[in-house]
Order: sequence, then C-alpha cells, then structure tokens
Amino acid sequence: MVRSLLVRGMLVGIVAGLLSFVFLKIYGEPQVNIAVAFETQMEAAKAAATGASSIEEERELVSRQVQAGLGLFTAVMVYSVAFGGLFGLAFAFAYRRIPGAVTPQGVSVLLAAAGFVAVCLVPNLKYPANPPSVGDAETIGMRMIAISIAAMIGALSLKRLLLRHLGDWNSTLAVAAYYVAIVAIAGLLLPAVNEVPQQFPAVVLWNFRVASIGAQFILWATLGLLFGAWTQRAAVNDGRRA
Repeated sequence: MVRSLLVRGMLVGIVAGLLSFVFLKIYGEPQVNIAVAFETQMEAAKAAATGASSIEEERELVSRQVQAGLGLFTAVMVYSVAFGGLFGLAFAFAYRRIPGAVTPQGVSVLLAAAGFVAVCLVPNLKYPANPPSVGDAETIGMRMIAISIAAMIGALSLKRLLLRHLGDWNSTLAVAAYYVAIVAIAGLLLPAVNEVPQQFPAVVLWNFRVASIGAQFILWATLGLLFGAWTQRAAVNDGRRA
C-alpha cells in the first residue's frame, strides 16, 4: 500500500514537474535574464567608477543557455518527483487520520492545500524569492519553512483533539488561529533580510516572485487533484473487486 502510493506520487510529480517547467520557462526565465543583465550593468558601472580599464569576466562552468534549458528542466523534475514521493508518503500517513476528509480525494486536496500554505505561501511572506543574480543563496528562510511545517502538523493534530468538544467549524477556526499565531510570532522573531539593490526594477522582482509562487502552486495543485483522482479511482476499483 505505502509503496504503491510512493510510486503514484512520484509519477504524478513527473506531470507536475512538466507543467511547472513550462510555466517557469515561459514566465520565469525572462525575469532571470533581466536580472543577469542588471548584474552585468552593475559590475560595469562599478568598474568604471573605480577606474578599471576592463572587467575581468569569470568563466561560467555552465552556460546561461544550458542553465535556462536542461539545467532548469533537471532541477524542476528532480524537485517535483521528490516532492511527489513525499506527498505519497504523507498521504499514506494522513489517510483516515484527518477529520472531515473521508474520501481519498478529499484527503489529497486538503493535504496539498496545507502543504502549499506551510511550505510555500507563508514562508514567502517573510522571505520572498529573489532572482539568483541579485539574491543571496544562503538566505532562503529554511528556519521559517521548518517552523511553518511544524505549526501546520501541530494544527492538524490539535483539530483531532478539539473536534469532539468544539465541533468541526469551531475547531477549524481554533486551529487556524493557532497556526497564524505561531507563524506570526516566528516571523517577528526571525531576522529580516533585505538583499535586493534599490536600483533593481520592482516590476521584474514582482514578476519573478509571482513566477516562483506560481510554479509552486502548479506543483501542489497537480499533486492534490491528480493524485487524489487517481487514488479515488483506485479505491473504487478495489471496492468493486472486493
């Protein structure tokens, strides 16, 4: 059972990766190209200000064309397949443990929505994504992601305890307030990061962040909907054979 869900999640992750790659290729890569051009202009201006006669160019190990093509495809597919497998394992653990979601499709959609909020949406409010040429790769907000995931798991576990006493609606409001309080406190306590130059175009920065969140939304939506529909159909077929 767990093995089949793991494989199913990885297969769905392939589909999600292909969709995310197309979206990033069309919408995200133009923003990265502008960011690279901005970095080149900044280096040229800095060299001119210091009186340098020429700019020493660093030899790239991987060309920009490969990065935007095969490199992007490989990174997105590996990431999506890995998350698809983890999603399948998480579904195997959460199925029949999440109150109010009795069908496999309902559990899958709820799990995907919780994953998108905890892994992507909330951490990006504190540490939004930046283009690679203007951002520091080390400041990726992993602590915020870990806190958000832990708070989400705690909220889902807390709802099971409150469901009998408060009912479905009130318990949902209570755990939502609990999650918001935890991540809000974490956001206030964690240090702020401002690593984008003031001269960087705001429109490009906004479009890049939209592309980053959009790719994550495509990933989680595909996992929730396609994995749920596949698992729901498999459950119905198993019931008929039984």
